[in-house]
Amino acid sequence: MDRAAMSELKSWKSKPGRKPLLIRGARQVGKTWLMKEFGKMEYDRTLYVNFESSKLLKSLFKEDFEISRLITALQIETGIKVNPENTLIILDEIQEADGAITSLKYFQENAPQYHIIAAGSLLGVSLHKHSSFPVGKVEFLDIYPLSFEEFLVANGQELLLELLRSQDWRLVQSFRGKFIQLLRLYYFTGGMPEAVLSYVTKGDFQEVRTIQKQILTACENDFSKHAPSEIVPRIRMLWNSILAQLSKENKKFIYGALKPGARAKDYELALAWLADSGLVHPVKRATKPGIPLKSYEDFGVFKLYLSDIGLLGAMGDLDIRTLLDGNKIFEEFKGAMAEQYVLQQFKTVRDLVVYYWSAERSMAEIDFLIQYSGKVIPVEVKAEENLQAKSLKAFYQKFSPERAVRTSLSDLRKEEWLTNIPLFAISEITKCL
Repeated sequence: MDRAAMSELKSWKSKPGRKPLLIRGARQVGKTWLMKEFGKMEYDRTLYVNFESSKLLKSLFKEDFEISRLITALQIETGIKVNPENTLIILDEIQEADGAITSLKYFQENAPQYHIIAAGSLLGVSLHKHSSFPVGKVEFLDIYPLSFEEFLVANGQELLLELLRSQDWRLVQSFRGKFIQLLRLYYFTGGMPEAVLSYVTKGDFQEVRTIQKQILTACENDFSKHAPSEIVPRIRMLWNSILAQLSKENKKFIYGALKPGARAKDYELALAWLADSGLVHPVKRATKPGIPLKSYEDFGVFKLYLSDIGLLGAMGDLDIRTLLDGNKIFEEFKGAMAEQYVLQQFKTVRDLVVYYWSAERSMAEIDFLIQYSGKVIPVEVKAEENLQAKSLKAFYQKFSPERAVRTSLSDLRKEEWLTNIPLFAISEITKCL
C-alpha cells in the first residue's frame, strides 16, 4: 500500500542536519507499517523496538542518556548490529518508556549520525503532558488515514490519479462517472488502512464495517485505559455526540446538546485529550478572513470532525445499500459526510491552515476558510450538484476575497470570482486557485 508520507520520510533521510523524527497519528492509521516499510526500502537493516511489549527496555532510559550504553542495550535486545550509516532505529510506542522521548535530545546533540524514528498510538497526548520534551531537537511528521488520492492507488487506479493531477479537466470530465463511483466507495470504506486493505483484497463490505466497528471499540477502550479517570465520562459524551452535532443544519458544536447546563470549561480537558490523540479534528471559527487567520480565532466556537469518514459512517451505522443507491450517500446526515470528507482531504495538504466562518447575527456560514500561500480562500461544500451558494455570495459581497471555492459533484468551472472544484478533486485545490 503506497503512502504519500513515504516521500517525506525519504526527504528526511537525506536532509542535512537531520534530527530524530517523531511520527504522530491516531490509532491504526498505519504508523508502524510505514516505518518498517521505509526501513525495508531505504536501509540495509532495521532495528525495531516496541516499548509496549518490551518490558526489559522500559527502564532503559531511567539511569542516564549515555548514547553508547543505549545503543548497546538496543542491539542486545533485538540482535541487530547498528551501523549509523545504513541502519534505521525505530522506537515504537515510545511514550511507554519513561525518559525515551527525552533521550532524543541527546541523540540529536551527541550522536546525530544515527537515523532514529519514533512513534506512538497516543503520542500527541503524551507530548502535551511531557515535562522535559526536547524542544527544537526533533522533527515531526503527522500521519492521517488514506486520502482519496491514496485510496485510488490502493485500488489500482494510478492512471486516474495521474489524470487528476494533470489538470486536463476535459478528459477528467469524460471519466467523471468513474471518479464519482470511487468517491462513493471511499465514503463507505474511509481511509483506515486495514479497512481499505480488506476491501481491496476481498471486496466484502460487511467485513469492512466489522473492522471499522472494531477500531471504534479500540478507541473507546483507550479512553478508560489511558485518559485521566475523572474526564473519561466527558470524553465519551463528546465522542458519542459528534455525528449528531455534525448532522445539524448549524454544525457549530453545542455543549448544551451533551446535557442540560453543560459548559465549555467542564469539557476542555476531554476535548483536548481527543484532539491530542488524533481521533477528532476541531475546526475553529475565524471572525474575519484576515492574515493570519489565527489572529481572528474565536476560541469558544468550533465544529468537531472525526479522523476518518469511514469511521463516521460506522458510528452512524450507514447501510451499504445507501452506497449502492446512486448519490444518496453524499447527502447522508445532512451533508455531514461531505464536510467530513473535505476536511479529511485538507488535513493531508501541506501548509494548509483550516478554519470556518459564520456571521454574528445571521444564518450565513462558510464551511471552511483556508489559508494558503498568503491568501484566505472561502470554501463552500455541496453534497451533490447543488450550485447555489447564497452564503458564499454574501461572504464575497462583505469581504471581496480574490477567489472563492465551491466544491460539489459538478465539473470544474471558473467564473469571475468563483471556482467550482469537483469533490473528487478537492485535494488538488492549491493547483486550481
